[in-house]
Amino acid sequence: MTESIKERVYSDEEVEAKLKAELPHWRLENGWIRRKFKTHSWKGTLMVINTVGHLAEAAWHHPDIAASYAFVEVKLKNHHAKGITDKDFTLAKKIEDVVSWRPGKEGGALEGTPESDPRFAYVKYDD
Repeated sequence: MTESIKERVYSDEEVEAKLKAELPHWRLENGWIRRKFKTHSWKGTLMVINTVGHLAEAAWHHPDIAASYAFVEVKLKNHHAKGITDKDFTLAKKIEDVVSWRPGKEGGALEGTPESDPRFAYVKYDD
């Protein structure tokens, strides 16, 4: 059996500073770091939920998720540590990188979804 390691819990002020510097679309509210991803439809919502689910399961750190037709809200907090830890920031960054990835803006072989055709709309990106 492995030993439990006490994780550093960040103060609200530290969380706010890290979010501002590293995750500007995330916010601290009621002890959770949160991000609302706006989508174009239920299809996009399900794709975001599945992406977050995959990343969380791979990381073994599980968020709370709220969803509706055109949005997904992700909430992270380390239940064991009773606060926000590096695990939350690390998973939030990975979720941000993957869900907000826009290959068409990078150039290269992957063109990304056509922005001019609503049939292929997915996430409403924060530009």
